[in-house]
Amino acid sequence: MSSKVYVGNINYRTSDQALRQLFSEYGNVESVHLAKDRESGRFRGFAFVEMSNSDEASRAIAALDGQEIDGRQLRVKEAEDRPRPVRREY
Repeated sequence: MSSKVYVGNINYRTSDQALRQLFSEYGNVESVHLAKDRESGRFRGFAFVEMSNSDEASRAIAALDGQEIDGRQLRVKEAEDRPRPVRREY
């Protein structure tokens, strides 16, 4: 079962391809999602990386948390599931 990893404090110039390459050293990367602002479309400085399984995700977290990439010290941890807010139509 796949496992999602939160990656924070990412340099705004870092691409999804660079994150995919970085995380692929620790296992199979299923997807990379750069969080973007809804209105401006600009990158918000964090991403979610989906790894094939929890062992690969754990290895990536242990190796990359605190690692400096593109001049920024990454914060890498297991992604938390948050309930989506209910949008009401008025």
